[in-house]
Amino acid sequence: MKTAVPCYYHLDVEVSQERVGQVGRILAAHLRYWDLDNLVEPVRRGAELLLTAIDQHATDKHTSIEMWWNGQHLITAIGDDDRDLRPDQDLRSCLAHIAATSDGWGCCASETGSKIIWFSQRARSGERVPLVPTAPAPSLRRTLHVPRRQPVAQLAEPAGGVLEGAR
Repeated sequence: MKTAVPCYYHLDVEVSQERVGQVGRILAAHLRYWDLDNLVEPVRRGAELLLTAIDQHATDKHTSIEMWWNGQHLITAIGDDDRDLRPDQDLRSCLAHIAATSDGWGCCASETGSKIIWFSQRARSGERVPLVPTAPAPSLRRTLHVPRRQPVAQLAEPAGGVLEGAR
């Protein structure tokens, strides 16, 4: 069962070819700890693709990786500090893969001029329980008898027109 407690994880890493696999295993361990086993493979694969592209094309290899779980969506964001790395040119193939395997993705600039690439995965139910048709429950109109209209007895006015308890 998925936990509805919001979770957050942050990792700063200097990207190298050896670190790409390590980071993938670290992210997978956190997802399993959060009981999100079905999201491990797409998140690990997307993060490793981005980190490999950063390793191949970026001059500044420092990156930050963050994951947010809000109970329904997992957002993974990878930010790099290389201003010369162009997502539309250098990262085109890995962004196409991320777009095909995620529920949403995007790229934005930060205040420092670096870029952040994020993608989201929606939690899906691992097992589907088939719906079984049930007989409708009786409504209140069928089970309770509506009282017949009976004349309401007129209340006798007290002497002087004022109730004694109202003073």
